[in-house]
Amino acid sequence: MRFFYISKFKIYIIFSLFLLLLISSLYYVFAKENSIQVPYFSQENIYSSSEKIAYLTFDDGPNNTITPKVLDILDKLQVKANFFVIGKQVTKYPEVVSTIYKSGHFIGNHGYSHNNNELYKSKEAFFNEINLTDEAIGKAIGIDNFCSHVFRCPNGSMSKINYSRKQKCIKHLPEIDYTFVDWNVLNNDSMKKYSKKELFNNLKKSSENKGSIIILMHDSGDVNNTYDVLEDSINYLKSQGYEFRTFYDFF
Repeated sequence: MRFFYISKFKIYIIFSLFLLLLISSLYYVFAKENSIQVPYFSQENIYSSSEKIAYLTFDDGPNNTITPKVLDILDKLQVKANFFVIGKQVTKYPEVVSTIYKSGHFIGNHGYSHNNNELYKSKEAFFNEINLTDEAIGKAIGIDNFCSHVFRCPNGSMSKINYSRKQKCIKHLPEIDYTFVDWNVLNNDSMKKYSKKELFNNLKKSSENKGSIIILMHDSGDVNNTYDVLEDSINYLKSQGYEFRTFYDFF
């Protein structure tokens, strides 16, 4: 009878490998069960795409004078866009929201108050603002239990305003079947007063050498009238090979 001798060192190595394999397996199972899966799409996937797709977005509306002018230009150029509306503005101008929807544009959720201190006060407050805005949109367009599924943080997800609380809140978005989106191109129409030429050049510079882009503009009229440069901006992006789409593509 032959006996096989295994040294203590080899036993230690085999045991260590077995233990490492066991820990890795347990970690994988735990991580998979507890990971947050973002529904629909990730903005990072859009940013990294080499396709020339343009998602034109307008924040802080609706407005009963500015938004209709934006809609007229979009209709003239046969371009569909994405409107991130503020809930309290929706309650003021439901007919404008109805026109946005009937024109085939995407309606995103921008919170009800646009007040960062209120919006990110707690998870419950965050969800409440989103739900109130969805309810207002649904009432305006005649759809019960409306859900936009796409949220945009006032000032963006990476701004320093309430950054820590903001990050905690947006991690909970998948719980209510939501994702969020920022932008990677802008014309700075909400930063300070610019001439039409300056707004246009801001857009050109911001979009340079990029594939798919999410463009931030505003239809609030608070600082600049973006509609003054909107047609030139769209025609420029078209000349650069961009195709305009909405977030409906992901649903």
